[in-house]
Amino acid sequence: MRTKQFKAESKKLLDMMINSIYTHKEIFLRELISNASDAVDKLYFRSLTDDTVGLNRGDFCIRLSADAENRILTVSDNGIGMTAEELENNLGTIAKSGSLDFKKNNEKSEEIDVIGQFGVGFYSAFMVADKVTVISRAYGAETANRWESCGAEGYTIAAAEKESVGTEIILHIKEDTEEEKYSEFLDAYRLSSLVKKYSDYIRYPVKMLFNTRKKVEGTEDEYEDAVEDRTLNSMIPLWKKNKSEITEEEYNNFYKEKFYDYEAPLKVIHSKTEGQATYSSLLYIPAHAPFDYYSKDFEKGLALYSKGVLITDKCADLLPDYFSFVKGLVDSEDLSLNISRETLQHDYQLRLIAKTIEKKIKSELVKMLRNDRENYEKFFDAFGTQLKFGVYSEYGRNKDAVADLLLFKSSNEDKYVTVEEYISRMPESQKAIYYAAGETVDKINMLPQADAVKAKGYELLYFTDYVDEFAIQMLGEQDGKAFVNICAEEADFGSEEEKESVKAKNEENKDLLDFMCESLGDEVTAVRFTEKLGEHPVCLVSEGGLSSEMERVLKSMPGAAGVKASLALEINANHPIAQKLIDLFASDRDTLDSYAKLLNAQARLIGGMSIENPAELSALICGLML
Repeated sequence: MRTKQFKAESKKLLDMMINSIYTHKEIFLRELISNASDAVDKLYFRSLTDDTVGLNRGDFCIRLSADAENRILTVSDNGIGMTAEELENNLGTIAKSGSLDFKKNNEKSEEIDVIGQFGVGFYSAFMVADKVTVISRAYGAETANRWESCGAEGYTIAAAEKESVGTEIILHIKEDTEEEKYSEFLDAYRLSSLVKKYSDYIRYPVKMLFNTRKKVEGTEDEYEDAVEDRTLNSMIPLWKKNKSEITEEEYNNFYKEKFYDYEAPLKVIHSKTEGQATYSSLLYIPAHAPFDYYSKDFEKGLALYSKGVLITDKCADLLPDYFSFVKGLVDSEDLSLNISRETLQHDYQLRLIAKTIEKKIKSELVKMLRNDRENYEKFFDAFGTQLKFGVYSEYGRNKDAVADLLLFKSSNEDKYVTVEEYISRMPESQKAIYYAAGETVDKINMLPQADAVKAKGYELLYFTDYVDEFAIQMLGEQDGKAFVNICAEEADFGSEEEKESVKAKNEENKDLLDFMCESLGDEVTAVRFTEKLGEHPVCLVSEGGLSSEMERVLKSMPGAAGVKASLALEINANHPIAQKLIDLFASDRDTLDSYAKLLNAQARLIGGMSIENPAELSALICGLML
């Protein structure tokens, strides 16, 4: 037996491996299975040119066994094995990777694809074990060797007995503490779930014996103890198959099982990309939003695999926020990983994959919008708000990526329309894209301006989502047409003759309008006559970039109590109330003061706004009735 010491720097690295690099102790099993798969790969690769190996692909496997009584977990394989020298080099020197060396020496082979590259995953075993023993017999060797270590103090290497070629890694699992229950790694069903989670698509079967009970043949109610040899992993990833070989039911079942959804997805996006970045992806557009989707607790991201081994459940860097509703996975051949495989380096390959995925999602959504409108509208009902946030967030930096995916309810048969569809049917006389914001379509239709716009034959977009106006401000315009709120000062849908007439009336009655404005104090910034109201007597319009609906939204947020829209009271110049006000200005200004306040309250109610002093309004009405 030879006792060896790790080098000083290796001791530090081993201590860091155990305490810092891996954030989840369960990762150790993934690492050991990945190493076993690499060892099997190497012997399988050799068998392609060496008939003396005597094993076919179907003969290779990885096996787990757990002895809870003695706290022993064993991971074994019938792969290439290691000589004493290889045990020394691969396990005695931390960050020395035999798999990486093998990969470099066989770069031209397309038959083999080893997983391990950094030579440190093996040491994750010390997170859960206080002693690790490796017994390995190399292919072609007559004897085996044993490597054993209790951690950073060093290791021993000695001759050993092993009947067959391959490697056994024997872990003596630590005792449980108040903080950690290491015994879970001796439970067969827990081990099975970890294999399913992290190593389901290792290309060789991962097997384990399970104690079970089975019915005795020929009896009705007699059972006997039995041992069942189960394969724990699927081996062949669905996304590695050709699309023509996969049924819709298989796609949907995989989605439901993997992403815990009871409803089939609206869209499946299955693709393989080769070139600067080589990867397969299987993406799903859900039919509905998760219950926590619009909450701070929701985590976006795609599951990320490297050669079939799960790296992380949710890689947020692969999805932009506006496509955070997408579920699925990416399996990459050539991502650069850090030594723990748990955190990706933000390198060129990752950014390239993310950009390609973003373009693919966008193109598939556009196809869905054009060719499957019913399902697209169902999708938009669930996730349209997120797309609008994509336009609004980061000061509109990503607006071009999602602008043509937006839908809005329209006065044209009360259906969803795109802005492009709206513009395509605008009359020549229409100068802008008209919209109105409110809590519901019914409330918007009660606005005086809505009647006036529709009377002109113009289509009206209904903004009922609280982010709509903010998003539209970032869009600015579409195809040279500006978005205009019909309740804003700049809304202009009257004829030139009507505008000239009302301009003259405002100039003629300037003193009257100033008096009413003064009566209302800081409630409004101006009072004026307008030609836009049809048969309605009065309305409020916003001046500046902040509308009354935006004020309502902002005031619902913390720290926005002082937000206030600038509003102007507009009076229908053609309504009998206009002449009544002119007469009162000449004869009874006290009553005019009451009329001004009453009309302002009326306009606020029509516009869906609250009245700060309902008692005052009641007194005004009663006073004018007497």
